[in-house]
Amino acid sequence: MSLRTGPAAGPCSGAAVPPAADDGHLAVAVVGGGVVGLTCALELARAGHRVRLHAADPPEATTSAVAAAIWFPYRAAPADAVLRWGATSLDVLTRLAADPATGVALRPGTVVHRTPRPDLWWTPGVTGLRPATPEELPPGAPAGTRCTLPVVDTGRYLPWLAASCASAGVETVPGRVGELDEVAGDVVVVAAGLASGALLDDDSGVPVQGQVVRLADPGLTGWVLDEDNPRGLSYVVPRGGDVVCGGTAVEGATSTEPDPEVEAALLARACALVPELRGQPVLSRAVGLRPGRPTVRLERLDVAGRPVVACYGHGGAGVTLSWGCAAEVATLV
Repeated sequence: MSLRTGPAAGPCSGAAVPPAADDGHLAVAVVGGGVVGLTCALELARAGHRVRLHAADPPEATTSAVAAAIWFPYRAAPADAVLRWGATSLDVLTRLAADPATGVALRPGTVVHRTPRPDLWWTPGVTGLRPATPEELPPGAPAGTRCTLPVVDTGRYLPWLAASCASAGVETVPGRVGELDEVAGDVVVVAAGLASGALLDDDSGVPVQGQVVRLADPGLTGWVLDEDNPRGLSYVVPRGGDVVCGGTAVEGATSTEPDPEVEAALLARACALVPELRGQPVLSRAVGLRPGRPTVRLERLDVAGRPVVACYGHGGAGVTLSWGCAAEVATLV
């Protein structure tokens, strides 16, 4: 959700704040056009509110579009809240997988373990959980856990979310929001990823740079996650039309230009895990800046006399936490 924010319709640009409806439904402005902002806007519209989504970039230009987007709570805290939000999202994504138009599919795979007692804190509610057999492990991997998780093809999922928002009556306002008083609405939801902190005087966020390469899919049937690979974070996530290979997690790095040396290293790791990838052509490459933060910030505030709901800092788990966080945002609004 690397949404960059800037000027949008609001009091400073002459836009009137719509009055609250008699039925208690509100005019809500959502700042953020990545997966969390889109999901919040959709849930709020479904709850009957009048929603404006302020997005500086189209969905395909956000960090959400870069993600391998497998359900997995990566670099997100606190654990108890992450489990709660993740469980809601797991349920919703599992149901969405029944509709191919969403771009969500349930796929089996292996989480590699390189320690004797791996921490499986993230597994409540995950289906098909069992130890991996030797035949299911990547070359050189000592152990692993098998399970089935939602895999999200963001190239289809984000447009589906945007179309769902439009069908629910969400008005999308293009442009960057520099100050909250530029935005009209009874309530504002700040879900702009890394851009959120500047809107709320919060300097606790940090970019966590991630680089991926997308290869042609040779017909892989499962994904592999190897966080503890001694040569660096590694994952291989087939999506049918391509395979997302990663990755990196460089705190504080701000470049979004692919680094050829980094690409060569991550491809070497990916091909070592999944030898079938050797020789597959590169379809595309990308770099995104995950919105890192010590903990996800999800709370209701008062800013200049107006309710504001903060929803950002999801690290590498935007898709994983999106539906659970959006449900809580709707409750707070």
